[in-house]
Amino acid sequence: MAGNMTSTSKDGVLRDVTDMAMGGISAMFATLFTNPIEVVKTRLQLQGELAARGKHAVFYRNVPHGLFVIGRAEGLLALQSGLPAMLGFQFCLNTFRLGVYRISERRGLITGTDGRVSVVGGAIAAGLGGALGSIAGTPFFLVKTRLQAQAAKAIAVGHQHTHSGTFNALKDIYRREGVKGLFRGVYPQIPRGAVGSSSQMVSFAYAKQWLRDRDICATSPLMLSFLGANLGGIVMTFCLNPFDVMATRLSNQPVDSNNKGTLYRGMSDCFLKMLKSEGAGAFYKGVGANYLRLGPHTVLLLVCWDQLKILEEFLRS
Repeated sequence: MAGNMTSTSKDGVLRDVTDMAMGGISAMFATLFTNPIEVVKTRLQLQGELAARGKHAVFYRNVPHGLFVIGRAEGLLALQSGLPAMLGFQFCLNTFRLGVYRISERRGLITGTDGRVSVVGGAIAAGLGGALGSIAGTPFFLVKTRLQAQAAKAIAVGHQHTHSGTFNALKDIYRREGVKGLFRGVYPQIPRGAVGSSSQMVSFAYAKQWLRDRDICATSPLMLSFLGANLGGIVMTFCLNPFDVMATRLSNQPVDSNNKGTLYRGMSDCFLKMLKSEGAGAFYKGVGANYLRLGPHTVLLLVCWDQLKILEEFLRS
C-alpha cells in the first residue's frame, strides 16, 4: 500500500503539473535572449504587405540590418518591444507543448519497448500540445505582434496600432472587440503550433537518439541537447514559417467599425491574397530571422528543459 501511495505521489497529477511548468519556465528563459530577433522577424513579415516584389520600400534587409535600423531610429529598448506579451505567449505555448510531450513520454505513451520515441506517437503528442498551447497563447501573440510592429514613422511597416503596453493592449482589445477580438488570428495558430511542435520535438528526440547510437556526446547530456536542439530548430523553421507569416498578418491587420479585419477575412483569404499579390516566396518572408530566433531559442529552451528534467529526477530520487 505504501509503495502504491509513493508511486502515485511521484507520478500523479502533481508531477504532471511540474512537467508542464518546466516547459513554460524554460521557454520564458529562452525568450529573454531571443526577443530582439522576434521584433525584426515580425517587421520583415509585415514589410511589403500585399505589394509585389520591388514595389515597396525596404527598411529592413536582414536581421543584422534590422537590429541596427531599429536601434538607431528607436533606441536599444525598442529591440525588446512586446517582451511581456512574448513571455506570456511562450509560457502558454510551452506549458502545453512540452508538458503534454513530457507527460506522454514519461507514461510510456510515445515510446516503444526499446525506449525509442515513436514518430507517429511523438508527433501526435507534440502536435496536440502545440495546438492547445497556441490557442491558449493567442491573445498574447496578438498583442506582441501589434506592439512589435509599432515603429517610428520613418521605418514603419504594416498597420500601426497605438497600444501603450501589454496589459493596456489586452484591456483595450477586450473593451473594443470582446473575447473574440483577443483570439483574432487563432486559426493559423493551431497548425502553426501543431506543425511546429511536432517537427521540432520529433527531430529533437531522433537527433539525440542518432547521436547516442553513434556514441557522439553520449556522456555529455548538455552537448547532446545542444546538437539535437540545433537540428530541431532547422526542421521547425522550415515547417512553421508559412503559418507564422499568416498569423502575424492576421494579428496585425486593422479592423473596421464592426471589428472585422479590413485586409483579410480569414486564414484562407490571407493565403490567397498573399499568393496573388506577393507570390509563394511571401510565405517564407523572415525565414532567416525566424531561424536566427528559433535556432538559439530552441537550443536555450530545450537545453534548459533537459537540465530541469535532470534536476527534477535527481530531487525525486
